[in-house]
Amino acid sequence: MNLLDINNKIKNIKSTYPNYELNESFAKTDPFEQFVLWFDEALQTEPFDPSAMVLATTDENGVPDARMVLLKELEPGKLVFFSNYNSKKARHLAQNKSVAINFYWPNNARQVRIKGTVEKTPRKKSEDYFASRPKQAQIGAHAWIQSTVVSNRDEMEQKITDASKQYETAEIPCPDYWGGYIVTPFEYEFFQGRNWRLHDRLLYTLEKGNWKRVRLTP
Repeated sequence: MNLLDINNKIKNIKSTYPNYELNESFAKTDPFEQFVLWFDEALQTEPFDPSAMVLATTDENGVPDARMVLLKELEPGKLVFFSNYNSKKARHLAQNKSVAINFYWPNNARQVRIKGTVEKTPRKKSEDYFASRPKQAQIGAHAWIQSTVVSNRDEMEQKITDASKQYETAEIPCPDYWGGYIVTPFEYEFFQGRNWRLHDRLLYTLEKGNWKRVRLTP
């Protein structure tokens, strides 16, 4: 298959949107409440990982970097995810605590874009969540430091084998270099896809402690 074939297929992709709308008359005035409403609906309608979100950070040169992470908890007005504190994303966050997040739920033709700042979770929260993870996930956190180079898959699997033997009968502790982040948003944008590009976009920005809402053109 060549690029011409692929490009023709791209041109022929046509989306039909569900009959949903996002109107100021019923949208929540608090964007976190609107997010919870949409997220709960996504949990019921999206078949795969509705908690998956794109997390964008910037490196020391201001170059953006993005990856998928999983939302693991909601606190009042805040979102929580977990990671290795020695990972690339953690190094980015250590120098720039501003992040951008994007949720995409195709079955409902919805996106939520969020901007905010992060802080680490209290140690107890990290330990409690780590203890709830499957054993293999716990072992993986001890087997290697995320994003470091290995020579091949055999080496990676050997590291898992070694860590599994080490903790075969022992309780697996939460590593000091592993834990959570709390995102406190200062901006939300809710996108509801509609036919003929008449999409609904509501932007919420935090101004002097109050949420201001405006409609954006598609």
